[in-house]
Amino acid sequence: MSAPNPTDLPPWATEIIDLYESGACSQFILHGNVDDRLLLPVAGGAPRLVALETFLRDRLLVRFDVVITYDLGNGIRVEKGGDRFAEWPPAAKEATLPKAPREAIIVLTHYLRFCANIARLKPDKAIRVAVIVRNAGLIVPPSAGGANYELSAIASQLREWAADTTIAEQHCATFLLTENLNDLHPLVARNPQASCISLPLPREVELLPALQHLGNLYPIALQPFSGNFSPPAAALAGASLGSIETLLQTRQHHGKALTPQDLVALKKDLIEKDAQGLIEFVKSDRSLDDLHGQTAIKEWLRQDIALWQAGDLAALPMGYLFCGPVGTGKTFMVECLAGEAGVPVVKMKNFRDKWVGSTESNLEKIFRLLDALGRCIVFVDEADQALGRRSGDSGDSGVSGRVYGMMAERMSDSRNRGKILWALATSRPDLVEVDLKRPGRVDVKIPIFPTATPEEGYQLIRALAKRRGVALEKDLPETFRAAIPDLLTPGAAEALSVKLYRSLKTGSATPEEALSAALRDYQPPVPLAVIHSQIALAVAEATDLAFVPERFRSPV
Repeated sequence: MSAPNPTDLPPWATEIIDLYESGACSQFILHGNVDDRLLLPVAGGAPRLVALETFLRDRLLVRFDVVITYDLGNGIRVEKGGDRFAEWPPAAKEATLPKAPREAIIVLTHYLRFCANIARLKPDKAIRVAVIVRNAGLIVPPSAGGANYELSAIASQLREWAADTTIAEQHCATFLLTENLNDLHPLVARNPQASCISLPLPREVELLPALQHLGNLYPIALQPFSGNFSPPAAALAGASLGSIETLLQTRQHHGKALTPQDLVALKKDLIEKDAQGLIEFVKSDRSLDDLHGQTAIKEWLRQDIALWQAGDLAALPMGYLFCGPVGTGKTFMVECLAGEAGVPVVKMKNFRDKWVGSTESNLEKIFRLLDALGRCIVFVDEADQALGRRSGDSGDSGVSGRVYGMMAERMSDSRNRGKILWALATSRPDLVEVDLKRPGRVDVKIPIFPTATPEEGYQLIRALAKRRGVALEKDLPETFRAAIPDLLTPGAAEALSVKLYRSLKTGSATPEEALSAALRDYQPPVPLAVIHSQIALAVAEATDLAFVPERFRSPV
């Protein structure tokens, strides 16, 4: 298994060649960005963008005599070497070769054994054969529970392709293509004789030659970058090549050029589309200056950002846990942090699914997208629910435990320090597994509290009213001191400022009258008993006592 100019191959392809030619492995499970397009060089001609199986056939498997593909829709197809395949006696019935997985895998196993026997008995007539199984997750998906003998039989034979020395050592190579490893039956995905090869989303180094090629196909769309495709290659890294080509086709059709100002927004759109609703980018046009109060917290975060921007990662945390009562602005703080740092914020949406293995597959896809993004903040809201449980007694067939394991492994990967900054938010930090909150995963736990004094409450209301064009007196009037709610959260203050504005527009003559009307009959949106208990939890979690106002340092 080799190809012309192997130095031009992507790293994953070079790894396959090394494993195969060294005799270490003959079965490869290709997962990740397997549905994307790849740039295939053509001797003496322009390169082409092709599907993965075409790249394998025309680039890696050029010395193989027979290349066979199988998928549920097309069944068994001989893509190369039909004459050599015809030497197999059952090949005369190729038109009626089975499509159903069990029967098709049996036929392919028989053919691989036939080729292995030929290689042993007549080495000079050995047939180099490769089998590519597309969408392998549809053929051997995870079992829905209980004994599924049909799936187990298929999985057993696929494992045999790698484990049976009569096949594996006789010029036979097999490829199983799947987007996510978790889409495969465990017997296949965890086969020690197979090599799992991850295909990442394209980086700048892969996008640069691809954009040079696409510049010839879509000259109008890429006209502003003619001669220098490095800026769009760097900006669009992480988006699939297929989605980029679709974008350029649309721009070319409408005669509209892609401008440098478009790149950031377009990358977000392309990645959200590729993610299929699993993540979204949070707009972060705010800064820590937009936070009211929180002086000690803002100082700490700014110091971390300075370290991050300077590339001094030794003291940079792997993640933050923002905790505090409902409505205290944990999400808002993450947005301000991201705007201050000047990096995108990726919010993990609901990746849980009812189908067997789908939750783990969705999470695997999210991780793949994060790996391709470069520097970013990953925001996990309601972390007590999203991150799973270590114990297996959650009544969900172990899904929560597997989610916990995947998240714990990813959050503690030191290779991501300075690249991915985790930001978890919850009002119930006691429900987040202790192992997920330890240093090395979440190094800094930041409590966020409601207002501790009437002055703080008034200034919070005043700041939110100012955003609506309503000017209140700078200092708290004594006439309002007793009326300002205690333990006021930004969420509750926002509701009060809306009520103030409405009162001013519908009847009150002055802002003070409007404030008086807004405070009249005020009811806290969250029971005070709940607020007190969540404050106590936040105090207990705080990494540094400087984050805790004096009032809350003793039991509330």
